[in-house]
Amino acid sequence: MIKIAYSDRFVLDLPEGHRFPMIKYELIKEQLLYQGIISENQLYDPDLIGRSIVLDTHCAQYLDKLEQNLLSPKEIRKIGFPFTDRLIKRSFSSAAGTLHSAINALEYGCALNIAGGTHHAYYDRGEAFCLLNDIAIASNYLLNQHLSKKILVVDLDVHQGNGTAQIFEHDNRVFTFSMHGKANYPLQKETSDLDIELEVGTSGTAYLALLKEVLPQLIKDQQPDFIFYQAGVDVLNTDKLGTLALRTNECLERDVFVFEQCLHFGIPVAVSMGGGYSPHVADIVNAHCNTFIAASDLYL
Repeated sequence: MIKIAYSDRFVLDLPEGHRFPMIKYELIKEQLLYQGIISENQLYDPDLIGRSIVLDTHCAQYLDKLEQNLLSPKEIRKIGFPFTDRLIKRSFSSAAGTLHSAINALEYGCALNIAGGTHHAYYDRGEAFCLLNDIAIASNYLLNQHLSKKILVVDLDVHQGNGTAQIFEHDNRVFTFSMHGKANYPLQKETSDLDIELEVGTSGTAYLALLKEVLPQLIKDQQPDFIFYQAGVDVLNTDKLGTLALRTNECLERDVFVFEQCLHFGIPVAVSMGGGYSPHVADIVNAHCNTFIAASDLYL
């Protein structure tokens, strides 16, 4: 049975202009339950991740500034959210969700977090709605606890996983693969172990052909024993911040292919949601729910 991390204890009370990116999480959970894709007993609250675990990835000075509300106005602007204690707790909960998903994936093959994918958070700063880098934190935990020797990060969000790339720049135990829009944020990109930059308007057909060529060979070459999958749905042609042109069914095909490769090679996978900014929230929610459908169909 696939375990799914979800917490509604730290729902953010945001002004209208900031509310849109966050409302999808509760809607994803409700739709999954309503459609019978998941059951209540698959859901669990991951609680908050411990400070000592976070410090294996983020520097103490940055964490102190977060916890003591000492970020400068410039630092808060780069994050993009009004800064509140609830925002901090939500970030710690989201990171815990990905960490627990990684541990559950070791047992069940696959586990998902209805949050996470905050790949723009650096070692010493946050940006673009990302305070803590959940995938990096969970990766370091698996490595430090000797639960994994080689990790592959498959980041298919439309935006480059710049924070993840920077954190693991000199760590050959984690291979960072980011396939993203060339013209998308961030303007100044980091260097992942493998970056594939896609031109504006790249079709779903071209996208899937490239992914199907690259990912199996990458797994063969790197031989990871664990995969983190950042399953952003801002690759959709409806996304207002994205530059790619995948249809909803092609985004689903992407997810199915990633899971099929994990199963084929016998590699556990933990999934984080990543971005999604289509004008109609139903487009975002449906695409994210498809990720859970793909996982549920393949991991019985």
